[in-house]
Amino acid sequence: MKIVQITAGAGGRLCGSCLHDNTLVRALRQRGRDAILLPAYVPTTTDEENVAEPTVVMGGINVFLQQSLPLFRHTPRWLDRLFDQPALLRWLSSRTGDTRPADLGPLTVSSLRGEQGHQRKEVERLARWLAREVRPDVVHLSNALLLGLARRIRETTGAAIVANLSGEDLFIDQLPEPDRTAVFELLVERAADVDRFVALNTAYAERMAGMLACERDRIVVIPHGIDPSGFPAEPPNLADRRAARGDRYVLGFLARACREKGLDQAILAVAQLVEQGHDVELLAAGATVPAEAAYLAGCLALAAERGIAERVRWLGQIDRAGKLQLFDAIDVFLMPTPVPEAKGIPVIEALAAGVPVVASAAGAFPELLGSGSGQPAGLTHRPGDPADLARTVAALLSDPAGAQSLATAGHGRARERHRAEQMAAAHEQLYERVRVEAVSQP
Repeated sequence: MKIVQITAGAGGRLCGSCLHDNTLVRALRQRGRDAILLPAYVPTTTDEENVAEPTVVMGGINVFLQQSLPLFRHTPRWLDRLFDQPALLRWLSSRTGDTRPADLGPLTVSSLRGEQGHQRKEVERLARWLAREVRPDVVHLSNALLLGLARRIRETTGAAIVANLSGEDLFIDQLPEPDRTAVFELLVERAADVDRFVALNTAYAERMAGMLACERDRIVVIPHGIDPSGFPAEPPNLADRRAARGDRYVLGFLARACREKGLDQAILAVAQLVEQGHDVELLAAGATVPAEAAYLAGCLALAAERGIAERVRWLGQIDRAGKLQLFDAIDVFLMPTPVPEAKGIPVIEALAAGVPVVASAAGAFPELLGSGSGQPAGLTHRPGDPADLARTVAALLSDPAGAQSLATAGHGRARERHRAEQMAAAHEQLYERVRVEAVSQP
């Protein structure tokens, strides 16, 4: 069985989809499966071994030119190929980070129209190349905004189509009208071209079933799995760790520097904890782009206004070694997203590192932390409420034994439910099922 994963790259910025899809394809290969990862628009970025192919499909420069200038909808392949060089795409994408979702409405609508949109030339080229050179049995799209590719790929290759659901709703909500409504309508229409959708948790599966107007049983929940290398085989002793640094508590944050991830919420909570007499600081890291630089600057200014500038350290984007070092340096991991989270990969990594987690009680986190089901692996707080976040963290700081218990439970939960091998095995079963269904269809 030939499996092709098509993943929208993020132009040098670490993103959850790139991390998830790269880990999945690596694990599938380790299990002996014939799987490849094709970057779309721009090259993918990951903090592990990058297994993506050097070829970038649906090259971002050509996609943009075909949207903006009708001439480029008819140019020959030799000219388009000049704009599809990975090095050029990587260089350009690193300099276009000031693009906002609100600027991408017409392009998103056209892309979802697929063979009927302005990028029809790119869609046809990709479908024919897959049929001629790759001959896949299953094509897996990294998010629902790539559904415009599904129909022609299915028609041309006969492959079954699988698509991830990974936070599209937050992007779509930022689009202006009438593009926002058009995107929703196209998603419902194009969902019919997909055999199964994959969500990383039940909450998001149910949310997207309504948005796509599709049957819930067409959405399969497969939790994200991580590569365990580098993470501790046993949960660390948090008391010994804290004593080694003089008993100051270090809170951790790892996510993109944007409002949806809640760095400002973490800073406000730290300020309240300090006002209450707790000796704490915040160690934070994540990707940022020019469009989000003002938000990050505002967060750092907020820390200064609240008198805790020296207690907030922003590390920027870090590699895998830096990520593991961050988890080794903290006592509690914070993920205070004010909006429902679709993936929650940093929380899974914090659990695997044996660090107690406090996350918002929305989206993926209640399920990831086992809220309401026996021994929890972490605590939740009211979304968008930094006072409740501070209260929840303070409860952990005053109960070292309870914090250690959460860390131990979380570590066990990650090793039991969130290994890359498990994720790959579940996908194999899904691929086999949809392939059989595709072959049996008239």
